[in-house]
Amino acid sequence: MSVSSDFTSAAPPATTPSLSVVVVAPHPDDAELGMGGTIARLVDEGHRVLVLDLTDGEPTPKGTPERRRQEAADADRVLGCERINLGLRNRELEHTIEARHRVAAVLRERRCDILFVPHPDDVHPDHLAATRIASDARFDAKLTKSTIQGEPIHPRRLIHYYCTHLKAVPSPSFVLDISGYRERKRSAILAYRSQVIDHLPNQRLPDQVDVRDRFMGFQIGVEAAEPFWCRELPGLRDLAALI
Repeated sequence: MSVSSDFTSAAPPATTPSLSVVVVAPHPDDAELGMGGTIARLVDEGHRVLVLDLTDGEPTPKGTPERRRQEAADADRVLGCERINLGLRNRELEHTIEARHRVAAVLRERRCDILFVPHPDDVHPDHLAATRIASDARFDAKLTKSTIQGEPIHPRRLIHYYCTHLKAVPSPSFVLDISGYRERKRSAILAYRSQVIDHLPNQRLPDQVDVRDRFMGFQIGVEAAEPFWCRELPGLRDLAALI
């Protein structure tokens, strides 16, 4: 499937130093569904964004590993991000020391500043395992005298995004304005044709995600926004950051 990447930037030039951002996803398409607009916005603002898929997401009713890889590459072209897939076992993702250290090695190699992981309340076992793996990998990444490849680093922020398996209204710590990025996010989601076009039960999913984003945007008076949750206290350097 060929997906056009002919999108114009909707973001102003970056006014803050470039950040290294890692988005951990249990499966290819979770990051796009949860925070595709934010990924596109961060890329346009000059930040370095890596989507770290833990599994290939297969088997699924209409997908194959080869097809899913192509779909992920198509989504990357739309959003402008990079991607690594660790190749852990889908449907059997486990919170292990090995998995934690593999994620920690990526955080070190990328010199990660901000780490995004799924919300810890979910009904999908892979999502729950991914959140534990990534959260603990953040701690492991700072350890000295370890066997983890790379130099120690501790990502400054751990931020949770909302996946689509939990049928509940998000109660976010903050929402991020993605006005101007709705169509780009939708195109990235539709790149996963095997998951949301060919698979009948998920055909309404892109519209459902868009409704959520527009509702969140309505709450702050903008076109659309994506919700995020933090266990750690987020802070503002000045009130101008509030919309």
